[in-house]
Amino acid sequence: MNVEILKRKENKDIAGISGFSDLAVCSARSMHPTMPVKKNVSPVTLGVIVGNRGFFPDHLCLTGRKKILNVFEDEGIRAVIIPEGETNNGAVESLKEARLCADFFRKNREEIDGVLVTLPNFGDERAVANTLRFSDLNVPVLVHAFGDSVEEMGLANRRDSFCGKISVCNNLRQYGIPFSLTSLHTMDPDTEAFRKDINGFASVCRVVASLKGARFGQIGARPAAFNTVRYSEKLLERTGISVETLDLSELLGWIRKMGDADQSVSEKLEELKAYTNTTGVPEDRLLLMAKLGAAIDRFMRENDLDATAIQCWTALQEFYGVVPCTCMSLMSNNLMASACEADIAGVLSMYALQQASLKPAALLDWNNNYGDDPDKGVVFHCSNLPKDFFSSHKMDYQEILAQSIGKESTYGAIVGKIAPGPFTYARVMTDDLNGCIRAYVGEGSFTQDRLQSFGGYGVFHVPRLQHLLAFICEHGFEHHVAATRDRVADVLTEAFRKYMNWEVYQHG
Repeated sequence: MNVEILKRKENKDIAGISGFSDLAVCSARSMHPTMPVKKNVSPVTLGVIVGNRGFFPDHLCLTGRKKILNVFEDEGIRAVIIPEGETNNGAVESLKEARLCADFFRKNREEIDGVLVTLPNFGDERAVANTLRFSDLNVPVLVHAFGDSVEEMGLANRRDSFCGKISVCNNLRQYGIPFSLTSLHTMDPDTEAFRKDINGFASVCRVVASLKGARFGQIGARPAAFNTVRYSEKLLERTGISVETLDLSELLGWIRKMGDADQSVSEKLEELKAYTNTTGVPEDRLLLMAKLGAAIDRFMRENDLDATAIQCWTALQEFYGVVPCTCMSLMSNNLMASACEADIAGVLSMYALQQASLKPAALLDWNNNYGDDPDKGVVFHCSNLPKDFFSSHKMDYQEILAQSIGKESTYGAIVGKIAPGPFTYARVMTDDLNGCIRAYVGEGSFTQDRLQSFGGYGVFHVPRLQHLLAFICEHGFEHHVAATRDRVADVLTEAFRKYMNWEVYQHG
């Protein structure tokens, strides 16, 4: 294939710090080899357009191109870019070059998650806009301009990219092509600020690419008492997200056919015991959990699923004898988000946060006030939180259901207090009455404040919390909220609002 693709450095994780917010490191090595992982930790590939305008020094295009590609290599981002010798200095200026570059992108469209437009000099706005129009990629676009040096404002090295960027953006708006901007109008690619920006944009691209074509599995029906988790499958399908359903009786039917010594069951049992402290949990309950986990893995693998939402309350406890929480925690911790109470919109929120941060996401309840502090509260679930959320954790029984169903049928919860640190929260909902998808996002901190509880719980601080809670209530959002232990609110806002065309409120 006639393409320059910069491969990730060997053993280099997708890493960096996002220009929109901090981006954390997550190694693919942490993924369990038997888990049916699809595209959840794929590296990002960006198409690169180097803009040029002839009466400006075109040698800047060649040096600028090399700077950009060096940054990509350092940051583990792949590049699809026309070979240097195909055009003048590997840049795009004329209609012919725009068509050449667009054809090149179309041939490699399956690899391209987004496009960087970089302007080492003024750049030809028509060539840039035409390339994007002709290529018809429908991916996020970031517009970057090099800065001039005060000491080099003569004809030999003057860029005028400052002005050219305004013209490029004007044309993109005329063409109806959405785009993102760097944090400063002009930037040197060799700076840490630019690296933060390019990694932030890569996160936006990863969120958008992952959502368009995402496949979620719903296991079981919505619990009758939870009208709040209703959603529109049709609105999700319109935005590129599919839902595959599996009746709970079918899942349990698969389990009945499993032998205690089946390989998938034995492997899952070992995995669960290695995942958390199971002291005090009866062996027969652990075996039931292993079979349940193996059956869920089968459903995900056979349907090429990215994440799941599972009916829990209270069918599994009454008719099978365990809660699915630790199996779900294990999946979420391995970047295969899993939400309880068949909350598909909740797992969508988890999945988006996971893609932005490359860290596990949890589904929580906005659950309690914390004393008289208006900006603090308690989040809780009973619990399927990923173990990476906790200071310490263990497997236990689910205390709420045990009161009515009995302790023996409610083992499998993973319990502990959430460790202090920053987090981003998000909730996506399908607004069926208005035929659209809405979301809110924001950032806060888990605190070290004293709290004695059961399940998975933590104290949090969110500035202007009362305003956020009023917004949630007035706009009909659910009591469930997704969270990840990182600061990626700006990434989600950019991805949701600009490229998914969802209505977004960012709290701050």
